[in-house]
Amino acid sequence: MFKDNLVQIRKFKGMTQEEVADIAGVTRQSVAKWESGESVPDIDKCKILADAFGVSLDDLANFEPEENLGLGMPPKGKHLFGIVRVGDKGQIVIPARARKVFDITPGDSLVVLGDEGQGIAIVKAKDFLNLADQVRRNSGKKIT
Repeated sequence: MFKDNLVQIRKFKGMTQEEVADIAGVTRQSVAKWESGESVPDIDKCKILADAFGVSLDDLANFEPEENLGLGMPPKGKHLFGIVRVGDKGQIVIPARARKVFDITPGDSLVVLGDEGQGIAIVKAKDFLNLADQVRRNSGKKIT
């Protein structure tokens, strides 16, 4: 996984092995060995690479393209959880991985926001209300 992810993201970023080597503070031959699977970098080098590529360390090490509908590795903190189908009454099932990442549990209340130009967002009600309260306190106006 790591070797394939390193090759994929290096090529996506339009970088050479030499440029990756400069970032990690190693030789081009070390990067070639990482990409061939002959060796793997230590955790510190992996962290440097993940930060330089703007991806999570976990994705750099473990990303599987099938998890992202066959698309490339997402930027750090961004997710593509899959496709859901809208039921007859407008209901959707939030994918298990999304529920885990965002700690959504049965009984949670969610707020559905919409912007005709941007799309729909789903936010935990308590988080949304906390944000609204902060805005209210900072603006000195009461939100009702």
